[in-house]
Amino acid sequence: MSAARCQAAPCIEGDAVADPRPRAETVAILDRLDEQHPNADTELHYRTPFELLIATILSAQSTDARVNLVTPALFAKYPDARALAAVEAEAVEPMIVSTGFFRSKARSIVGAARALVERHGGEVPADMDALVELPGVGRKTANVVLGHALGVPGLPVDRHVLRVANRLGIAASDDPETVEQQLCAALPKRRWTRTSDVLILHGRRVCRPTPACDRCAANTLCRYFTGLGATRTAPARATRPARQPATKIKRVTKKPARPRR
Repeated sequence: MSAARCQAAPCIEGDAVADPRPRAETVAILDRLDEQHPNADTELHYRTPFELLIATILSAQSTDARVNLVTPALFAKYPDARALAAVEAEAVEPMIVSTGFFRSKARSIVGAARALVERHGGEVPADMDALVELPGVGRKTANVVLGHALGVPGLPVDRHVLRVANRLGIAASDDPETVEQQLCAALPKRRWTRTSDVLILHGRRVCRPTPACDRCAANTLCRYFTGLGATRTAPARATRPARQPATKIKRVTKKPARPRR
């Protein structure tokens, strides 16, 4: 296998992808971000692989905080795949309505539960190919579950990872699967899941759509910030114009005109 290809099942096997920048630079950047976000982890609350699978499906087009408000009641009523598989999607809809797209999400989580029961004895498989065959599950969701709940290296790529990795210059694509492959190729397997968590947290707190570059531990190595890449340099913070000293206006009092004779 080419050195540029990923070395474990969760990552994409395909043609070699040129590193956007030397691996040593990528590692140096991620080392700095690791130090800046020492407690980076998924922010979804879960106790089992099944709960993380369902929570990750619900998190699409929503926030982890919102999902965490919904899942305690959901999992209390449907604690495993068999319990959720036994109901119709309409029964679940009222419990997840606040996560958005609740009808399609209800169909997905009930469908995923039924598929787990029918194909995997109710257990979440530790296999990428099997996971992405479940309703509502793509590579990102599968990698989240594999890396966090099943101990299988995976590198989930969401919108935060896409934005941050491209700005830093450690990836060079707007395609999630390509970015996944590029990052996996530059890092040892043991760092894949951690790298995703760090980039997601950095994207939420620092490298937002309007970035706070002055708060980034890797800004001196960042192509966006230094202007070495194709993207524009970080916008300068707007400053108010200096206040000019007030000018005293000398009042001129006209003398009353003499009446004409």
